Amino acid sequence: MKNQPDWQPTASRAALKSRAQQSAFVRGFFAQRDVLEVETPILGRCGVTEPNLDGVFAQIDAQGIKGGWLQTSPEYHMKRLLAADSGAIYQISKVFRNGERGSRHNPEFSMLEWYRPGFDDKALMEEVADLVCGWLQCPRPQVLSYRKAMITWAGIDPFVVSKNDLHQRCREWLEPEQLEDLSRDGCLDLLMSFAVEPNLGTEAPVFINQYPSSQASLARLSSVDGFDVAHRFELYIDGIELCNGYWELTHPDEQRARFEADNRLRIANGKPEMEIDEAFLAAIEHGLPDCAGVALGLDRLLMLKVGARNIADVLAFPLERA
Repeated sequence: MKNQPDWQPTASRAALKSRAQQSAFVRGFFAQRDVLEVETPILGRCGVTEPNLDGVFAQIDAQGIKGGWLQTSPEYHMKRLLAADSGAIYQISKVFRNGERGSRHNPEFSMLEWYRPGFDDKALMEEVADLVCGWLQCPRPQVLSYRKAMITWAGIDPFVVSKNDLHQRCREWLEPEQLEDLSRDGCLDLLMSFAVEPNLGTEAPVFINQYPSSQASLARLSSVDGFDVAHRFELYIDGIELCNGYWELTHPDEQRARFEADNRLRIANGKPEMEIDEAFLAAIEHGLPDCAGVALGLDRLLMLKVGARNIADVLAFPLERA
């Protein structure tokens, strides 16, 4: 007899019920604050240039369009809505990232993303804390700079350490030949993942902010202690990264330059160059309001709520059973 596929869900009924309660909590939270729920395409004409993200390409045939990208985030479409005067908006969306599978990763996952005109990163961190701590019933987060976190747990100052010293520090996890082509930010990411993150939020939630300017992505920059830093933050609880937020960049020329720099890095890393989303840049050119935005992983938030150690425990059907 031919082997039957495993058809049963991996999440318990209690976890499914908690997911429904979480969605209701999120919608109630934003309804009270007059933030509009929106929907944007899951399938878009463009992917993202971000060097550390790989999208999923979908073949289609509709009115001369032969394919599109399953979105890694609803960000670009939501910012187009902001430029069209939508006001404050949020979305609960399915997003897709190729090659990501592990105890905290599934290639398809649920994301909560929202944007607040008139907010900076500090104001948005307060709102993130309101939502997360309200749902988890946990203490409000502490705030720790990226530099302080690296000095404390990785033993290096990320803004002044030499590349040679970075490589020496990373030999705990990689062989010298593996480090030869690893960039400065690649080394820092390795240290963040293995030396720093496991210590974050173990006693109380913690925001990490003031990332190096090279890791700004779509965030604004400013100077702190003589170093350029990004108005970017991430929230950690029990070593789990929950969200990534920015005081958003609103200058189209700078945004285009960052996309072009991303593509140069992708090519250097042997990845395909990605088409730049001209509709997104046109929206910024038209006028993206001064705003802050954040993307939060709802599956990971649910893992914390129910005490799960594997994302499969909160998904009805992860990739292997989809």
